This record gives sequence, C-alpha cells and structure tokens, in this order.
Amino acid sequence: MDPALVVGGLLGLLGVGAGAMGAHALRGRIDDKALGWWETAAHYAQVHAVLVVAIALMIAAPRPRLVRVALVSLVVGIVIFAGTLDAMALGGPRWLGAVTPLGGTCLLVGWLAIALHGLRGGTSRTGAGPG
Repeated sequence: MDPALVVGGLLGLLGVGAGAMGAHALRGRIDDKALGWWETAAHYAQVHAVLVVAIALMIAAPRPRLVRVALVSLVVGIVIFAGTLDAMALGGPRWLGAVTPLGGTCLLVGWLAIALHGLRGGTSRTGAGPG
C-alpha cells in the first residue's frame, strides 16, 4: 500500500464531490460569496490532489526528504485551505478566513519542495537521488 497514493485519491474524490455539491446542492441555498468560497476550495482540492497522486506515482518509496515535505505540505495545505473555506461557506465563523492563508502557505511550500527536489537532481520512479 502507498499511503500517499491513497490520500491523493481520497482528496481527489472529496474535491470532485465538493464541486458537485456546490454546483447542485448548495446553489440557491447559500449566497454567492459563500458559493465562491466553496468553488475555490473544491478547485484547489482537485488540482492539488492530482499533484499528490502524480508525486506518488513518479517517486517510489522510500521517498527523498524533499518529496516527503512536499507530500505532507500539500495534504495539510488542502485540508486547511479547502476546509476553512468550506466551513465558512456553510456558515462557520468568519475568523476561519484568517486561517485559510496558512493552508495556502502549505501549498506553496509543497510546490517549492518539488522544485528544490528537481534542482537537486531528483529522479523519478526510483526513489533514489538527492533531496
């Protein structure tokens, strides 16, 4: 079992489900601003779930440190970013908006870790190489 692949697949599933829920179940039930938050959360979750799956497929375990940093940062980022936006869209406290950028920062760290792994000559599918 590859936990990164399982988590990436589940995040993708949740992202698609959230997108469908926003398009069908929530439209007309929440205001346009809240629906915008929901759609943004679903979009970011889907995009970054694909990235998590791609990393899991390209870099075999045991994964180099920077790849592990990327995977953890992306998963934490999706949960915080999408989770806070979804919570606010469904009526959660607006102060969650102050937490949302922490999720975005985690997503940025994930992308940066991938870039640094590449700059250090990281290899694909073998799990070998620097980083």
